[in-house]
Amino acid sequence: MSSFRFVRCFATRARASRTSAFALGSMTPLSTVSVSFRNRIFPSVSRNYTAQTTEKKGGKTAILWIGAGLIAAGAGYYYFVNPELGAKTLVPTNKEPDYQKIYDQIADVLEDNDWDDGSWGPIFLRLAWHAAGTYDKKTNTGGSNGATMRFSPESDHDANAGLKAAREKLEIIKKNNPEITYSDLWSLAGVVAGGPKVPWIPGRKDSEAAACTPDGRLPDAAQGSSHLRDIFYRMGFDDREIVALAGAHALGRCHPDRSGFDGPWTPSPTMFTNGFYQELLGKKWVEKKWKGPKQFVDKETGELMMLPADMSLIQDKAFRPHVEKYAKDEELFFKDFAAAFHKLEELGVPRTGDEKVYYFKTKE
Repeated sequence: MSSFRFVRCFATRARASRTSAFALGSMTPLSTVSVSFRNRIFPSVSRNYTAQTTEKKGGKTAILWIGAGLIAAGAGYYYFVNPELGAKTLVPTNKEPDYQKIYDQIADVLEDNDWDDGSWGPIFLRLAWHAAGTYDKKTNTGGSNGATMRFSPESDHDANAGLKAAREKLEIIKKNNPEITYSDLWSLAGVVAGGPKVPWIPGRKDSEAAACTPDGRLPDAAQGSSHLRDIFYRMGFDDREIVALAGAHALGRCHPDRSGFDGPWTPSPTMFTNGFYQELLGKKWVEKKWKGPKQFVDKETGELMMLPADMSLIQDKAFRPHVEKYAKDEELFFKDFAAAFHKLEELGVPRTGDEKVYYFKTKE
């Protein structure tokens, strides 16, 4: 069975009401050097990617972007600001980031025996997911553009609890590569984190605090299938994509000091497999007896857990067939997850159809 290391758990934050675990300012836009990119946002992605950084020709996407970038600081330069650290750095706008180098630098910091289960991958994917998962297709607000989680109140949303550690961990990468936007850095970290290879397109712009999205746009782990559809349909996903994205719960774990929930979904929380679906279908789940929010544990050992939103995937007659397919066919799951995660990271990003798509060389 194929597997991948260093991937994440989804939104795992219980709000004051146990929110999210299932999971622009008026400043002058930044003017940067024009770079010709060629490719398209394609509807599906296979696992058979080249190991080279390549480009293809294609059409265009209808995704729009709303917001303003960072303020220009004079001809050929701009400032990037991290309000959490009080950092302000002058950056030349005519320097294109070396994305493969940045990819490698992120990969180099993933393994860490002093962090969680030994990998920063799960929380990097959670950061990328929470940045993109605020998108609302009706208003064209939120999404992967902006990196507004740098600012309060978005950084203080219950669903984003614990993500400050991920943002701070990536700050050294930003310091060494000031030409990359926070928006691109966070989304790239989600791709580096692991799992099936996901194509990545740069070009996101950072926004100011006025662009922060309202609380409540991320899924609430304590809710059921109707809530999941409300959240994911708002972003433009269908039932199959909802279930495919949920499969990332094979990775990582919940933490009482972040989400309020506790425990891993699978016995191997740093390996990306179809194990989430197999555990969900194959074990007897009982409600955990504790003082924390409602969750379920496996009856046999009590060491694994599922969230109410997870359980809804096998209780809902439209979701369950996708769970069963992915439990039986890991290859299909990898393919569908890669396509859905790529789509997630493109939410809210304006595209012309001529952008370059990166397929990064990975360190084995």
